[in-house]
Amino acid sequence: MSFIMENYSMILAMMGTGVVAGILAGLLGVGGGIVIVPVLFFLYQGLGVSADTAMLVATATSLATIIPTSISSIRAHNAKGNVDFQLLKAWGFFIFLGVLVGSFVVTRVEGQWLTLLFGVIATLSAINMLLGKKDALFNSLPGKGGQSIIATCIGFFSSMVGIGGGTLTVPTLTFCNYPAHRAVGTAAAVGLIISLPAAITMLVVGQTPADSPFGTFGLVNLVGAACIIPLTVLFAPVGAGLAHRLNAAMLKKVFAVTLIFTGLRMLYQVLA
Repeated sequence: MSFIMENYSMILAMMGTGVVAGILAGLLGVGGGIVIVPVLFFLYQGLGVSADTAMLVATATSLATIIPTSISSIRAHNAKGNVDFQLLKAWGFFIFLGVLVGSFVVTRVEGQWLTLLFGVIATLSAINMLLGKKDALFNSLPGKGGQSIIATCIGFFSSMVGIGGGTLTVPTLTFCNYPAHRAVGTAAAVGLIISLPAAITMLVVGQTPADSPFGTFGLVNLVGAACIIPLTVLFAPVGAGLAHRLNAAMLKKVFAVTLIFTGLRMLYQVLA
């Protein structure tokens, strides 16, 4: 009880993060990590944590929260036949390989490099959402060699910045003339392949920085994960319900603009 009283502001902020991430995931179809990472990054700094540590812990904690939400999402998409298990069978090993390398690198690099990488990925993802380009750039996916490179890169970069499969997997597949609904459903499964080994690696291998927020083991803040996970799972269906009543396309553009400013602010913090 004393812990709750002493840290109630952090706990409430974590819970608010879970609510917002869940609603946006259901409403706009964006991955929770693209919301959770920047919120935790700035939140931890507000609690007196250094920028480097804040990014490391935000990345690892985000990946931990993606595990249960991706399982829930996989079940929902699989019920509609939108998970391509043949593609997952071809990509799985290479995604896993990229994740192992990426999550190990996270435990060995300074947080400013992760902040820089996240800022770039967030800004480019937001521009893609804002432009709303749906036309395929290629007629089909490349051959096995090309697909193995794509899968490895998705696993590597996603684990490096604490995001699930959607942010990189969905645009990659749709650019290769892959059906949009199956891309989203398959990306949910990619998110589990990314988040589970990455979170475990950062929990076990990561060395807890001296100025980490309370409840951090390895690089994962268990207090944050415990606050965020149930609310993200609870509010994702709420967001999905709102999507039928609100102008989701317009809201997605508003979110994209917000994400651009967030990404640029993170880049400015590193480069200034």
